[in-house]
Amino acid sequence: MSMFESLGRYGMAIRNAHKRNRSVRALNSLPPEIQRDIGWPVSPREDPQVTFSALLLGSAR
Repeated sequence: MSMFESLGRYGMAIRNAHKRNRSVRALNSLPPEIQRDIGWPVSPREDPQVTFSALLLGSAR
């Protein structure tokens, strides 16, 4: 395995993780009623981790 193959795999892993996180953020931003309708677990609105992340990162991108 060459160095470029390893870098390519690493880049694809980062890209896939970014896409997955973006999808989760989009689904979590939906109203709880719609999340229930599509079978997505309703995200807690008062989660301390979410509050802390919002404080550090600002508004959603």
